[in-house]
Amino acid sequence: MNVSQIGSGMSREEAAANGMIIAFHAGVRPEAPAFLSEAGNRTYAELNARANQLTRALRRAGLKAGDAVALLCSNRPEFAETASACQRAGFRLTPVNWHLKGNEVGYIVDNCEAKAFVADARFKGSAIEAAAMSPGILIGLSVGGDIDGFTNYDKAVSAESAEDITDPVLGTQMMYTSGTTGYPKGVFRREAAPVSPLLVKLTETAQFRDGDIALVTGPLYHAAPLALNLNFPLNSGIGCVVMDKWDAEETLRLVEEYRITHTHVVPTMLHRILSLAPETRAKYDFSSLRWILHGAAPCPTHVKERSIDLFGPVVFEYYAATEGGGIFVDSHEWKNKAGTVGKPLPGVVVRVVNDNGELAKPKEVGTIYFEAPATGRFEYFKAPEKTEGAYRGNDYTMGDMGYLDEDGFLYLTGRSAEVIIAGGVNIYPVEIDQEVLEHPAVYDVAVVGVPNEEWGEEIKAVVQLNEGYVASDKLAAEIVAFAAERLPGYKRPRSVDFTDDLPRMPSGKIVRRTVRDRYWQGEKKI
Repeated sequence: MNVSQIGSGMSREEAAANGMIIAFHAGVRPEAPAFLSEAGNRTYAELNARANQLTRALRRAGLKAGDAVALLCSNRPEFAETASACQRAGFRLTPVNWHLKGNEVGYIVDNCEAKAFVADARFKGSAIEAAAMSPGILIGLSVGGDIDGFTNYDKAVSAESAEDITDPVLGTQMMYTSGTTGYPKGVFRREAAPVSPLLVKLTETAQFRDGDIALVTGPLYHAAPLALNLNFPLNSGIGCVVMDKWDAEETLRLVEEYRITHTHVVPTMLHRILSLAPETRAKYDFSSLRWILHGAAPCPTHVKERSIDLFGPVVFEYYAATEGGGIFVDSHEWKNKAGTVGKPLPGVVVRVVNDNGELAKPKEVGTIYFEAPATGRFEYFKAPEKTEGAYRGNDYTMGDMGYLDEDGFLYLTGRSAEVIIAGGVNIYPVEIDQEVLEHPAVYDVAVVGVPNEEWGEEIKAVVQLNEGYVASDKLAAEIVAFAAERLPGYKRPRSVDFTDDLPRMPSGKIVRRTVRDRYWQGEKKI
């Protein structure tokens, strides 16, 4: 295999601007590991070559810069190959959540106007149904096996030249938000957004150096694992060990085996690592970790505190979304501001607006808004009414609620659709979750509002138990009493129900609406 010609002839900055950053690293360190997984490994040279071949295969099928590519794929090397091909060919990449039903996958593939559909044979049923709903597809490629009506990915790619393309165009991504109602929304930008202050901060704190290696813990179709867990280290010349299915003990084992230095997790993962028996954790050496980034959902204060105690001051937190944002906090700052998700980074403006439409006072809960950049503003693809609903003048919101303290640190309390209103008082379930979660029997919890004739709503905790505990009326009463000791009267759960599992988004967030709606049976409309 020839070493990259463009990669070795361009500066790193030029390569990044042209979508050829993988080619650059292939030119500098061709045999360095780029992607390590159960489904196969790729060096930087191999990843770069395959991206060139895929680019040519898609162009041969008729794709041009600006066209969309839908990707339904597990955490395997072809995911990174497709992403890198789109990055250098000017294609717009849309990864699709493979947990969705076939018709839901089809909605996204058709809605994003995909001209190519790369699909994992593991999800062939959904792929076939989605392809039938998407008449604009010029080529379908099947990964890891054959799918009826699709061309075999390996055969199509192997027929093409592996040399660097000579006419690169920087591609884009259009991620779909994991909404709790209706179909997800594509986050689209007509022009490139300014350099993210969050990316600048992550680069500053990650301090990548030769020999570092990252661990990818989440599904790559989700925005955070793709951007922060794969692209960020990979584009920095740092190889990635990629998990196909997350497990707490397996995470520690991989950290020890590969001497992992960097990773991205969600709070649920931290909680489950902490829930491992001490003797299980003690079997593994995870001292190589220098940077553990978490976000995507609020982290209970005690989980964050214990995580810092376990791993050291290497735990960093951010608050952002596909739409934008840029809040950040390190371990030292957090210790002085327990519970915060951080402070706005330079250039990021945050406003909290109360129910009266006015700027909230310090510690007054309201809807969180970010000031949109002058250029590169997002819109929801082909959904102007949803775009309009997200903006308030020059500010936009993802629907989260919280408050700023006197020093400008932001705290999250939940989402506007999750607020419990009991007797006219707004109650934020995240605050209650954190207290209930400290009970030793509780593995996870979702606090929701359920019907109450007198108060409108009352608080119920829906609990998933740790192993070794059995659901009973006695245990439910014990959990209610435990919460009552830690919370003011109006925030105390009045009852506890038990469940074997709680519904989650790919980010790890509990889908609280799904839990709550079981109790309302269509009575409550939002």
